[in-house]
Amino acid sequence: MEEKLPVIAIVVPCYNEEQALPFSVPELLGILDTIASEGLASRDSFILLCNDGSRDRTWQVIEEMHLKDKRVKGLSLAHNRGHQYVLLAGLMTARNRCDAAISIDADLQDDPKAIIEMVRLFNQGKEIVYGVRSSRASDTWFKRTTAHAFYSFQNVMGLETVYDHADYRLMSRRALDLLADYGESNLFLRGIIPQIGLDTAVVSYERNQRVAGESKYPLSKMLSFSIDGITSFSARPMRWIFITGLVLLAIAVLVSIYVFTSYFYSDHISAGWASIMLSIWILGSLILIAIGIVGEYIGKIFTEVKHRPRFAIRDVLWD
Repeated sequence: MEEKLPVIAIVVPCYNEEQALPFSVPELLGILDTIASEGLASRDSFILLCNDGSRDRTWQVIEEMHLKDKRVKGLSLAHNRGHQYVLLAGLMTARNRCDAAISIDADLQDDPKAIIEMVRLFNQGKEIVYGVRSSRASDTWFKRTTAHAFYSFQNVMGLETVYDHADYRLMSRRALDLLADYGESNLFLRGIIPQIGLDTAVVSYERNQRVAGESKYPLSKMLSFSIDGITSFSARPMRWIFITGLVLLAIAVLVSIYVFTSYFYSDHISAGWASIMLSIWILGSLILIAIGIVGEYIGKIFTEVKHRPRFAIRDVLWD
């Protein structure tokens, strides 16, 4: 019976998580014990801790945990590449060694108990199971408002994402194999994975406080993440630039008619300093915004055509 049970990998991206790992790893090991004792998964299931070039003792802590319990595996990138890249490195490393992989952050703000229901749904035939927050009551007003604006703006821009879902999800080996076919360098996994399709399900959970350490996603990173996601998956901003240009052209034609009419049928034309200055500032701002948006796309093309490796693995702990 044990041989037929699926091997589950819990993939944990880590950046400067020296303080969090001593709390989160024992809890995740407890989850592995639970799904094994309930007959949901094999006892060969494991945790893969993925170090993203941390500057503290994160990798040393991972090595110590690996020596104490061989179910704790380790992977370290050669240098810091960012959350999406280290997560992808972990998923690609685990995919040939498991039947399904679950990604979760080391701070355990995403309730690890939801893993049990994810595995249960996987055993029922679901190939992608999203962890979705049931509410944002624990967030500050500012964070809740900006998060809702983030998802709404993505939808307006034509980007398909799962509302209130971060990167807490289960993916079957088949889903991971399909994910491996997406070779872009500008990674936005929350946009890529819904495009895979397959049978999906959702597990709701309440978000917890960080077990230790501090958030690695301040507002500046969230804004950058949102821009990367939109410009990686939608050309709609460039279309809006074109439409805005047409609207401004129509306005310019009307203004031209007004100017010529005033010139021929009025005795004098007052010099409108305020209106000229206002026009210069508005049009100048629109031009700079348009150039910036186009620059985002050109920059991504520049990165993609180089076909450079998305990450380099320095060390792997697996025995």
